[in-house]
Parts: sequence; structure tokens; C-alpha cells
Amino acid sequence: MKTSRIGVALAIFATSLPAPLWAADEGTTPLFSVNLGTTIWTTIVFFVLLGILWKFAWGPILGAVEARESGIQSALDKAAENQAAAAALLEEHKLQMADARREAQQIIADAKEAAQLVRHDIEEKARVEGQAMVDRAKAEIEREKDAALDTLRREAVEIALAAASKLLRENLDSDKDRDLVMGYVNQLGRNPGAEA
Repeated sequence: MKTSRIGVALAIFATSLPAPLWAADEGTTPLFSVNLGTTIWTTIVFFVLLGILWKFAWGPILGAVEARESGIQSALDKAAENQAAAAALLEEHKLQMADARREAQQIIADAKEAAQLVRHDIEEKARVEGQAMVDRAKAEIEREKDAALDTLRREAVEIALAAASKLLRENLDSDKDRDLVMGYVNQLGRNPGAEA
């Protein structure tokens, strides 16, 4: 558009110059000889050609340039929208990651607390079972002790009877004698400090 204005200005300027500047000396062929008829027709043809170009060539060229400009502007606008959407998605992603980290920390804390409770329950059960085992072992030891003492008493009775029979040279094998000695040994078992 700027070029056409410059061309029009030059043509008007050239036609408005006085003829002696364009005329050559006599006898020589002028380089720029100005003929008024030719100048008018040249100017008319120039303006007609300028109108044709303006209507058929420059309109589509300018339309194509404007379309390209609007396409580029639309692409830039779309890119800006996409960038804004990407920034919003990034921010949302950051918030989701922060929430996920908080949830993970909460889950870990809950798991630790549950583990502490389970450990405490296991320790308590082990303590109760251990105490029950100790109590059973004490009861078993007490039974074994009573059985051992009973066996010892019986053997002591047998030894006492055998010793007494040798001393008396009689055989004290009767049930009555055995009951008498067992009673004595039982009495000794209840009162260890008592003497016969």
C-alpha cells in the first residue's frame, strides 16, 4: 500500500514539472522528452491500471495478509489459552500431590498407631500366657513335690518296717503295723519338728 502511494506521488510530480526540464537541445534526441498527449494518456492508463490492481490484486493480497495475520493472532491466543490451562492443570496437580502426601503421612501415622496397639495386645497376651505357664508349672511342681513326698514316705515306711523287723527279728508285715507306721510318718510330715 505504501509502494502504490509512492508511485502515484512520483507520477504526479513528474507530470507537474515544466517542459524545458525534459526537453533536449535541438538536434539531439531527448532522453526524456515530454509530450503532453502521451503524458495524459500515460497518466490515465496508470490510474486505470492502479484501479484494476486495487480492485483485483491488492484486495485479495491484503485479504490474504489479514487472514494470515488473524490466523497467527488466533494461534497466539490459542497458545496463550493452552498455556493458561496448562498452568491451571499444573497447579491442580501440585495440590493433588500435596493432598496425596498428606494422606500418605496420615496412613503411615495410623499404621504406626495400629502397630503399637497390636504390639501392646501381643505383649499383654504373651504376659498373660507366660504367667499362666508359670502358674501351671508351679502347680505341676507342687504336684510332683507332693507325689515325691508321698513316694518318699512310702519308701520310708518300708525301710522303717524292714529295719524294725530286723531289730525285733519279727516280720511286721501286717496291715495294722503298716497303718501305724504310715500314720507316724504322716504326722512327722505335718510336724517336721515333732519327735517320737
